[in-house]
Amino acid sequence: MSKRLRSSDVCADCSGPDPSWASVNRGTFICDECCSVHRSLGRHISQVRHLKHTPWPPTLLQMVETLYNNGANSIWEHSLLDPASIMSGRRKANPQDKVHPTKAEFIRAKYQMLAFVHRLPCRDDDSVTAKDLSKQLHSSVRTGNLETCLRLLSLGAQANFFHPEKGNTPLHVASKAGQILQAELLAVYGADPGTQDSSGKTPVDYARQGGHHELAERLVEIQYELTDRLAFYLCGRKPDHKNGQHFIIPQMADSSLDLSELAKAAKKKLQSLSNHLFEELAMDVYDEVDRRETDAVWLATQNHSTLVTETTVVPFLPVNPEYSSTRNQGRQKLARFNAHEFATLVIDILGDAKRRQQGSPHSSSKDNVELILKTINSQHSTESQDNDQPDYDSVASDEDTDLESTASKANRQKLLEKDAN
Repeated sequence: MSKRLRSSDVCADCSGPDPSWASVNRGTFICDECCSVHRSLGRHISQVRHLKHTPWPPTLLQMVETLYNNGANSIWEHSLLDPASIMSGRRKANPQDKVHPTKAEFIRAKYQMLAFVHRLPCRDDDSVTAKDLSKQLHSSVRTGNLETCLRLLSLGAQANFFHPEKGNTPLHVASKAGQILQAELLAVYGADPGTQDSSGKTPVDYARQGGHHELAERLVEIQYELTDRLAFYLCGRKPDHKNGQHFIIPQMADSSLDLSELAKAAKKKLQSLSNHLFEELAMDVYDEVDRRETDAVWLATQNHSTLVTETTVVPFLPVNPEYSSTRNQGRQKLARFNAHEFATLVIDILGDAKRRQQGSPHSSSKDNVELILKTINSQHSTESQDNDQPDYDSVASDEDTDLESTASKANRQKLLEKDAN
């Protein structure tokens, strides 16, 4: 779905005309130059989509448009609106500024450091403040005021907050009220559509009970966003969730050949990962898919009469400081996989995700947890694990890159779409 830009639309970061990208989690439209900086920050800071050349769920685009039209950018530039900031020399970037360092420094300060966001008065107990903000969010999502909820989220409200007295989450409240745009915003910030309230009901249940069928269908799509995106990347199709098909597992054309011992060893190593580490790996592969697809759109939409400098290229996933160094190294190694190797890894992850969700005789009792039903954006919350934990580096190591390469060359030459039974 494409967006018809108005002549009055300008880049949120430099006020340049005709912005062609959106930062989904920030609710802003941005130009090509500023987008190049956003991409270098990583999805944990800014999730970018091209307004015309990237597929959009209609209500997700509507959510971003609503935030943009209602001044969401003022949330990120709050202190710059104060006339005193001009007197002190603080200003936002303008279209004539160079990308590096001027625009880049401003964008990093704005979104990474949150230098211009309105700050709450300091309190001794930060957790109380976060809890208060989350309770306000819990109440606000029943209305259509998206920018209020975005402001609360920017200040630290938790999208997955479980209200101790109400016994549910903000997404339960939004779903019961039929607030589909609020549900989109909450999902972007990590709300899990599979969370049960104190009565054992999910947001999907409340949407269906309230007759909000479009919302219910969209929440199911959000539940399976990770595996849907991986499948679409390989074969250009998504499962038919309405008819109970929740997975598409593409296969290689030569899948009838016996797998090599190396390929079997690689697959076994993947299957032996704990649920926690498998979920991390699946999320990181999702981010790598997003990087590769965004790169393709980026290269296709640039003016090739001008040199695309190295500063606009994102060669691998940017570092997420909330992740351990081992995990960040593993994420960056994903960029080394060629198309066949990466397709092999994606297929194996899809197959194992289905196995873990549905359970199998070979899985542990914990494997029945519906891992892939967690929204993909929840990966950007602070990790509870010790940063010294080895994570999945043994899977994303050079050794396993070789395993994937051998498996690809020996058994898998091109993709054939085949629905899983």
